[in-house]
Amino acid sequence: MSTNLFDLTGRIALVTGASRGIGEAIARLLAEQGAHVIVSSRKLEDCESVATAIRASGGSAEAFACHVGRMEDIAAIFAHIREKYGRLDILVNNAATNPYFGHILDTDLGAYNKTVDVNIRGYFFMSIEAGKMMKVQGRGAIVNTASVNALQPGDMQGIYSITKAAVVNMTRAFAKECGPFGIRVNALLPGLTKTKFAGALFENKEIYDRWIKEIPLRRHGEPQDMAGTVLYLVSDAASYTNGECIVVDGGLTI
Repeated sequence: MSTNLFDLTGRIALVTGASRGIGEAIARLLAEQGAHVIVSSRKLEDCESVATAIRASGGSAEAFACHVGRMEDIAAIFAHIREKYGRLDILVNNAATNPYFGHILDTDLGAYNKTVDVNIRGYFFMSIEAGKMMKVQGRGAIVNTASVNALQPGDMQGIYSITKAAVVNMTRAFAKECGPFGIRVNALLPGLTKTKFAGALFENKEIYDRWIKEIPLRRHGEPQDMAGTVLYLVSDAASYTNGECIVVDGGLTI
C-alpha cells in the first residue's frame, strides 16, 4: 500500500465547472497529485486556459467543453472518455448555475428550469454515465459540489438552495446503490466562497456582512480552501468514506 494516500498518479479525473473558481482549484490540485485531469466547462477557450496552465506547471490535463444542462453534451464527453481512455476514476460534479437572485415568489419558469436542468439533472446523468464506467472497473470516486444552502436556504436563493438540497440526497442515493460496485460517492458543501459565481453575495454588503458575523473564522472562503477536501474524498485516504456530505464553511452552520 502506498504511503502517500493522496497520490493520484495514473488516474483519469473529470472536473466540471473547472474553468474558474472552486472547479479550477480542484482541477489544479488533482493534477498536482498526479491525475490526468479533463478540464470541463461550457466554453472551450476558458477550459483550455486552465489546462494549459496545469501543463505548464508539469501536470497532465486536457480541455473538453461540456454544458451539463444538455444531454447531448454529456453523451459527447463520455464518448470521448470511453474512446480515448476506456476508464474514468474520478468525477467531480462541480458545474452549477444560479441565474436568479431574488424573492422566491418571483421565480419564473425559465430560471427554475435552467437551475434544475444543470444542478439536478446534470449531476444525475453525469453520475450515471460515470457510474456505469466505474462499475466495470470495480472502483471509482464521485464528488458532488453542493452548498451549505442545502442545509439552510440562502437569502434570495430559493430554487438554487432547493437544488443543492437535492444534490445532498442524490449523493446518498448513489452512494447507497453504487457502493457494492466499489464506487464511493460523497459531497462537498462549501460555505461563503469568493468566486465569480457567488458575486451577488459579495456585492450585497448587507448580506455579506451578516454572513461574516456568523462565521466563527470571521472570513469568507477561497477556492483553495475547498480543493483539499475534494482531494481527500477522491483519494485512497477516503477509501472507507461513502455517502458523506462534508461542510467546509468556517463554522457558519455550527
